[in-house]
Amino acid sequence: MDNHSITSTEFACPSMGKKFSPFLRFPAAFVSYVFHPLFIPLIGTWYIAFVQAGFFAGIAPQEKYFILLRVAYNTIFFPALTILLLKGLGFIDSIFLRTKQERIIPYIAANIFYFWMYLVFRNQSGIPPILTAFIFGIFVSSSLALLANIYFKISMHALGVGALTGLMLNVIFSSISYSVFLPAMLIILLTGIVATARLIVSNHTTFDIYTGLFVGIVTQLVAIAFLAL
Repeated sequence: MDNHSITSTEFACPSMGKKFSPFLRFPAAFVSYVFHPLFIPLIGTWYIAFVQAGFFAGIAPQEKYFILLRVAYNTIFFPALTILLLKGLGFIDSIFLRTKQERIIPYIAANIFYFWMYLVFRNQSGIPPILTAFIFGIFVSSSLALLANIYFKISMHALGVGALTGLMLNVIFSSISYSVFLPAMLIILLTGIVATARLIVSNHTTFDIYTGLFVGIVTQLVAIAFLAL
């Protein structure tokens, strides 16, 4: 192979292949679990509903909790149940989806639930457009990740925190956004922590991470622009 020819799988973190100490691997694994991609839609919805509450002006707190519940069972419970069923039936070897092949069916299942959630929000009065766009952006990014999965194992964690970063940008660009400085700094910090954690406890390359971040952010910006048409 020519020394100047670099494939995506070779574009890796310099520390790839080295053993990290448990003092790094344990917190990295903890971060990976807490900010698992399945939790991102719920985290983003909570942020819009309770931190940037201006988007939900006139909606009772009880209704906000009901919206959170719907997001939880459509984007966490059903996708997680699908993965457990696949594991129980022997279609996948691990619930951690370590190979590209194991990720195909979970991607498709998650996309179905994401698109259903988008349709529900799109046709329900009282749901702010920024939340509908957030869910739609997650659906688009997950669909693109399914296509990318043919060629490389794009980081789903990076897609998730990229979506949160894109959501933050949409909040900042909106005309009714307020109190965004501290949340923006926290999300930027969180993005760096999650990306670093995945390099420590997974076999992802920096290409997988950067691509996931890029797709997650861009699809959120495209989604809000698409729904504004």
